[in-house]
Amino acid sequence: MDPAAALKGRVALVTGAASGLGRATALALAEAGAHVAIADINAAGSEQTRAQVLDTGGSADVLALDVTDDESRRRAVGDLFDRHGDAFDILVNVAGIDRPGYITDIDLADHRRVHAVNCEGPVFLTSQFMKRVQHLPEGRTADVVHVVSLSAITSGSGAIAYNGSKAGFLNATRCIQRELREKAVRMPDGSERPFPARLHSVIPAAMDTPMMEQWGIPAHLMMPPSAVAETIRSLILLHPSCFVPEMQIVPRLEPNFPR
Repeated sequence: MDPAAALKGRVALVTGAASGLGRATALALAEAGAHVAIADINAAGSEQTRAQVLDTGGSADVLALDVTDDESRRRAVGDLFDRHGDAFDILVNVAGIDRPGYITDIDLADHRRVHAVNCEGPVFLTSQFMKRVQHLPEGRTADVVHVVSLSAITSGSGAIAYNGSKAGFLNATRCIQRELREKAVRMPDGSERPFPARLHSVIPAAMDTPMMEQWGIPAHLMMPPSAVAETIRSLILLHPSCFVPEMQIVPRLEPNFPR
């Protein structure tokens, strides 16, 4: 199959797509032929991502989405299904934020915001998506990719909110994966079939993105976001009979930073 047409006819929603890994993922999926809905609260960054997709011959539009707001989540998913129907069958949850803080000075509002963006938001966006794709035609499989973080399984100073939110997101992802493997969908004739969706998760270490600038890690010790984006694309392109529960992706060199 032509690599540029591997995802032709499919529509993907990518959150956090105004910069960093979200932007790289939007570009990678568009390169493979998908139409990409670029979702972020950063309108200017989203338009820049869209321009880059169009410049490379891809197809994309911008979708306003605040992953922490339930009405925004419902509206975004509903709008894409209204416009694209069953072609909308890819969701990549990339959006994430980090607010450093030690136990003696951690800010409650920051802590809640981090958990809302990194865990609650993507879980409930996935919920809205799954309610729609459960009715996909026979033989179709929807793809969801959750971008977790190596911080979900490690611990370090000054990152209570981020590490805690990603650990919660990882376990929530495991629960959803189990449900998708166990849950059957009842057909109009009374028969049952497996749930027509799969959920992959990637667990990357430090990437050279704007969010990491606060930690002062040299760029050559981090992964380029394009490398992780290519991995996300490869998971979506896996044969529909399988999925990847968790894939850790780490730099070849050890950053050795205090987290």
